Amino acid sequence: MSQTYLTTEELAQRIKYDPRTIRERLKDSVLLEGRHYIRPFGGRKILYIWECIEADMVRSGASRIAIPMANGSTCHV
Repeated sequence: MSQTYLTTEELAQRIKYDPRTIRERLKDSVLLEGRHYIRPFGGRKILYIWECIEADMVRSGASRIAIPMANGSTCHV
């Protein structure tokens, strides 16, 4: 199975978000290390896994009930 790895800037272009928003608001709250992104060779560089992000975006769009959480995230039922 091949995966598409994207930098923050490349991901930002695909999902129409500012790279800064991805780094500061989405990373580690919505986008999780090990599922949505990796740090190859244990370095600082982050590569996002497009197929996982795309699947979760489609799945969350189909969810009808979203419960807001105190930390700013949402729980989809």
